[in-house]
Amino acid sequence: MDPIKPLVRTLPPYTLAALETKIKLNQNENPYEIPVDLKEEVLRFALERPWGRYPDFVPDEFLALLAAHVGWVREGMLAGNGSNELIQAILAVTCGPGTRVLVVQPTFTLYKLLSRINGAEVVEVLLRREDLAYDIPAVCAAIDEHKPAVVIVCSPNNPTGSALTLDEWRQVCERAPGLVVADQAYVEFGGDCVAPLLKEFPNLVMLRTFSKAGTLAGLRVGYCAASPDTAEQIAKAKLPYNLNFFSMAVAAMVVRNWNRFEPVIARIRSERERVYAALGNMPGVRVYPSAANFLLFETARPPAEVFRGVYDRGVLIRDVSKYPLLGKALRVSIGTPEENDAFLSALRATLSA
Repeated sequence: MDPIKPLVRTLPPYTLAALETKIKLNQNENPYEIPVDLKEEVLRFALERPWGRYPDFVPDEFLALLAAHVGWVREGMLAGNGSNELIQAILAVTCGPGTRVLVVQPTFTLYKLLSRINGAEVVEVLLRREDLAYDIPAVCAAIDEHKPAVVIVCSPNNPTGSALTLDEWRQVCERAPGLVVADQAYVEFGGDCVAPLLKEFPNLVMLRTFSKAGTLAGLRVGYCAASPDTAEQIAKAKLPYNLNFFSMAVAAMVVRNWNRFEPVIARIRSERERVYAALGNMPGVRVYPSAANFLLFETARPPAEVFRGVYDRGVLIRDVSKYPLLGKALRVSIGTPEENDAFLSALRATLSA
């Protein structure tokens, strides 16, 4: 007897090749470290706090801080070990045989994988082929036809950088019979934040993370904002003590000092526009507008060949050509000016070789 579900046997895992290089621009990370004085502040707290005691079962103080940060009510907030854990919890309480989840492709692959593992059928709607923007009429038509329990939309979208306007979010929320999950991991870098719509639409769930703008990818802290009832139900699928005291303390410190992170975010946005312009001026390169901290681009050369050429010149980017619609595409995260210059130089050399 095979104890593993037959369906799970058929699913590809979520993987990422472990490649080492001097400049890493493949995971949409924030290239700027947290200031040393803030690190020292948290380390002093960690040294004083007992490590043998569990964190608070319900971290009320931290959740209240997050609620104030996004302008929502404490009862509608949940925190997780990265926003991925909260995606998993949302799908666990909504999905099963006979249910459907709608995703817009190409997008973050974990949505489809976790939906399938939880027994749901996945309905896929494509971005517009010509510009990789969201096709809201097609999304609404698919909602009307399939009546999904959950609609998941990443905005700004990974890996394309596409984003919805608030009016487009309203159209989706009004049409959806179930939950609308707005994954806004990159929203600090551009696009409309859905927080103002939470009061208007009880079926809306906003996901956010500290891994990108908050510079905490190594500590894994995410959170969601939803109606109090929805948050209460999602919490039932969340593991107890899921977030350790150290990660919470660092995330709280980031929120309290958010004014020190805003100039860094502005710097990344500025660099994104500079790199966008530079790519746009390269012969044979098409680059797509992005509201995130990365850019999607295509060349006339095979993506694997371009990836290897850039990698051999000391820069790691992401080959995303296996995603739907992205057969010629690669993605590059926005780094420091020096890292971005190294990438542009490596790409020019690769394309001219």
